[in-house]
Amino acid sequence: VMDFQFMGGSMGSVVGEKITRLIEYATNRSIPVIIVCASGGARMQEGSLSLMQMAKISSALYNYQSKKKLFYVSILTSPTTGGVTASFGMLGDVIIAEPNAYVAFA
Repeated sequence: VMDFQFMGGSMGSVVGEKITRLIEYATNRSIPVIIVCASGGARMQEGSLSLMQMAKISSALYNYQSKKKLFYVSILTSPTTGGVTASFGMLGDVIIAEPNAYVAFA
């Protein structure tokens, strides 16, 4: 679960590493993944490190979904924007959004 109250729920290197490890853990144990997103996007204070998290998480999800054929549910809460939307937010096998959620990518 991402928390918009802390730095706008932005995704930096620590968040990216934790989500990647979560996906790898689930891949190794063949268990489903549910991620609740509430994010303002990539953490710009970290520069390119935060942007690389998008590719890192997407790569882990590719292995999880395509190679292992496991189930990923993405729950979008308001707001879910930017790099989170562009990467793992929209990669779920099932994508659920709360009513009237602000979901965007520019």
